[in-house]
Amino acid sequence: MHSSGILEHGISIPILLLIGFIILLSYYLGKNIKIIKLPSIIGFMIFGVILGPSLFNLLSSPIQQNLSFITDIALGFVALSIGMELKFSSLRKLGKGIVYIILLESFGAFAIVFTGIYLLTHDLPLSLLFAAVAPASAPAGTVAVIQEYKAKGSLTKALFAVVGFDDGLGIIIFGFSAAIAEDIILHEAGTVSSGLLTTILIPLKEIGFSFLLGGVIGYLFSLFVSKLRNSDDIPILVFGFILTACGFSQILHTSIILTVMIIGVFIINTQPSSLVNKIQNSLRSFMPLLFILFFTLAGANLHINALPSLGLIGLIYVVGRSSGLILGSRLGAMLGKVEKKIKNYIGLGILSQAGVAIGLALMVKSEFAGQGNMITTGDGIKMLEGDYIGSVILTTVTATCIFFEIIGPILTRIALLKAGEINVGKE
Repeated sequence: MHSSGILEHGISIPILLLIGFIILLSYYLGKNIKIIKLPSIIGFMIFGVILGPSLFNLLSSPIQQNLSFITDIALGFVALSIGMELKFSSLRKLGKGIVYIILLESFGAFAIVFTGIYLLTHDLPLSLLFAAVAPASAPAGTVAVIQEYKAKGSLTKALFAVVGFDDGLGIIIFGFSAAIAEDIILHEAGTVSSGLLTTILIPLKEIGFSFLLGGVIGYLFSLFVSKLRNSDDIPILVFGFILTACGFSQILHTSIILTVMIIGVFIINTQPSSLVNKIQNSLRSFMPLLFILFFTLAGANLHINALPSLGLIGLIYVVGRSSGLILGSRLGAMLGKVEKKIKNYIGLGILSQAGVAIGLALMVKSEFAGQGNMITTGDGIKMLEGDYIGSVILTTVTATCIFFEIIGPILTRIALLKAGEINVGKE
C-alpha cells in the first residue's frame, strides 16, 4: 500500500512522485527568484503555499503530517550547522557582547510585546503569554541565507551564536511566563494551581536534558568517527547519529535544536580541524536538498487565509516583536562594545519566526483549555478565559508567522550585504 496525495477531484498522486515534483520545481523556482534579488528559500515557500491548503491542496494537512519527519531531520541538520560554527575561541573574540545581545533581544521582544498587548487589552495572562512567544526564533531561515550566499565574517558568526542560543532562553522565558499566567488564571477562578515552582522546573528540565543528551551523543559520535579509515563514510555516521539524536529528543521531550546544536558544539571544540572540515563539507553536499524540502513544507503550512484575522493585536505583536528584537540587540551590542557592523545589522538577521512559536502557541491552547472564569469576548461570545486566550494566541501567531517567515530571510540577506559579508559572486 503506497502513501498518496489526493487532489480535490479525487486524483491520487503517489507520495514519492509528489516529493520528486517538489524538489525539481522548488529548485528551479528558487533559482529564478534570485533574479529579483530574493533568497531562493522565498521561492521554495511560495511554491509550498501554491501546493498547500491555501491553493491546490496537493500538500494537504494529513500529507504534511506524514512528511513532518522531513522537517525534524532538516531542523536537526540546521542545528548541527549552527553548533559547528560555535567554536569557543571564536566566541571569545566576539566577547561578552554576544551574551548581552542574546539577553536583551529576547527580553526586549518580551517587554515591548507585553506592554503593547497589555495597554490594548488590560489582560495580564494574555499579555504575558503573547510576550512569552515573542522571543522564539526560526534559525533555519537565517542559516539557509548564510549558506546560500556563502556569508563569512564577524556578523555571520554572531548570527549563528544568537539564533542558536536564544532558542534555549526563549524556552525558559516561555516556561516562567506560562507558569505565572496559569497561576493568575487559576487563582482568579478560585482553583488551586499545581504550584509555580513545579511548572517553572519543566522548561529547565527540558534544557538540562537537551544539553546532557547532546553531550553524550556528541562524545559517542566523536569516538566512532575518529576510528573511521575511509572519510567517504563520514556522511553515513553523520546521518545516523543526527537521526538518532532527533529520535531520542522526541522520546525524552527535549528540544531537537538545542540537543543537536550541542553535538555540533562538542565536535567543533574537541575534534581536529581536518575532521571538522570533512564533516562540514559532507553537510554542504546535502543541506541544499533538505532546505528545499523544509521550506516548501513550511510554505504549505502557511495558511494565507489566516492573514485577514491579524487585527490590531496582530499588528501590535508584529511591531512589538520586531522593534524589541532590533532595539534589544542594538542595546546589547552597545553595552558589550561589539564592532559597528554587528551593532547596526544583527537585529535584521533574527526576525524569522515559525515552527517553535506555533508549537508554543499550540501548547498554550492545549494547556490552558478549560481553565479560568467564564468571560464575554468582544464578539459577545461566552467562553472560558483559558479557551479564549489559547484561541487568540494560536490564530494571531499563525498569521504573524507568515509575515516573519517571508520578511525574515529577506532582511537577513540585506544585513549580510550591508555588512559586506556576502560573496558578491553569489548575488
